Amino acid sequence: MGDDKNEAKDDASESGGIPSTEPSESSFYATDEDEEARLELGPKISIREQLEKDKVGKWVGQTGWVTGQIRKFGLLNADLREAYWKTDDESLRRWKEQLLGGVVVNEAAGIEEPDVKILSLSIVVADRPDIVLEIPESGHPKGLWFTLKEGSKYSLRFSFKISNNIVCGLKYTNTVWKKGIKVDSSKQMLGTFSPQAEPYIHVMTEETTPSGMFARGSYSAKTKFLDDDNKCYLELTYTFDIQKDWAN
Repeated sequence: MGDDKNEAKDDASESGGIPSTEPSESSFYATDEDEEARLELGPKISIREQLEKDKVGKWVGQTGWVTGQIRKFGLLNADLREAYWKTDDESLRRWKEQLLGGVVVNEAAGIEEPDVKILSLSIVVADRPDIVLEIPESGHPKGLWFTLKEGSKYSLRFSFKISNNIVCGLKYTNTVWKKGIKVDSSKQMLGTFSPQAEPYIHVMTEETTPSGMFARGSYSAKTKFLDDDNKCYLELTYTFDIQKDWAN
């Protein structure tokens, strides 16, 4: 026994007095008790679900701030909206009812998708009658849809109605081509909207048509209305002209 102690002592001395840090063979194998303990560790739900739950819970009691942020930026994505509707809190419930414009929250919780209906589109020009654009069900107006005068200032105005549920991050995109070459692309965030009886009316930022010999001619364009989940509510593919003067 004494010889064994001396041998261990000599081994420690030869290695500089530092005990060996190599794991023993038994450390590579977990016992049944270790396995059971490991299975009991960790959350009962996924990390992603827990994070979403924490986000919603943090917002409870801050409904004024949340309402402003969501209406301005459209902060709720599809996964977070699902957690949001499932959250059972009195203050959040009242906020849901306020956003939904009187729709019963318990019924709204079962609605998966909002609905956005674009009711009208008009081109507004100062000192001229509005150019009212007919919206075909196919989304593809036949022939020339409208004509703009070169160098003129105009705005696009449209009305739309929200049904069933809150739509988050509604946006407008527009891409224009001339002879197959993309000449313009724009995107504008419209906001987050709740259902209501009266339609919403939005006027886009004023723009100026290009002018000059190379600007005049025919263009093709594609306009979309989408939400933050990239669900498209209306897609329009059409042609228009820019000429020296307005069409008669």
